[in-house]
Amino acid sequence: MAGATVASSVAVLTALLGTSAPAPEIRLVDDTVPMTQGDGSLSDGQVLTPFDVQNPAVGRLDPRLLAAIQNAANAAAADGVTMTINSGWRSAAFQQSLLDQAVQNYGSLAAARQYVQTPTASRHVTGEAVDIGGPQADHWLIANGARFGLCQIYANELWHFELVADPAGNCPPLQPNAAG
Repeated sequence: MAGATVASSVAVLTALLGTSAPAPEIRLVDDTVPMTQGDGSLSDGQVLTPFDVQNPAVGRLDPRLLAAIQNAANAAAADGVTMTINSGWRSAAFQQSLLDQAVQNYGSLAAARQYVQTPTASRHVTGEAVDIGGPQADHWLIANGARFGLCQIYANELWHFELVADPAGNCPPLQPNAAG
């Protein structure tokens, strides 16, 4: 459905601009994004929207999660809330570097795992988790996300969402932190 929206938008722009050039191929999720473009990390101050699919942090999200986040962002915008993405897909190497940094910051692997998963356990590495910004968007998504299938997972991370609501729109109980 989202692909049709993109194709329709391209057709409208083509008609408005009066060009007969063929529409470019547009994919909502691009598995061919070269790793040289990034490992999912964002530079300080970089702001992404759920529609910045050219960036690997967004473009490599699971297609179902991406569609849910995009639909939620549109609904939030209708309520006057801007939704940004602070983190999405991450390479295993980047996830490991985050864990290593957390171990240094918190003094032990056990303490670090309350905030950062291992690469094999992180749903960011599989493209099945997204961190939303800022606080207004976090609270909007906590209140409204289940209707899009999106649920807050960890009590200590208001920004972390996964596509885990059941068909009735119920989210699982919050885990205290990433360690469980």
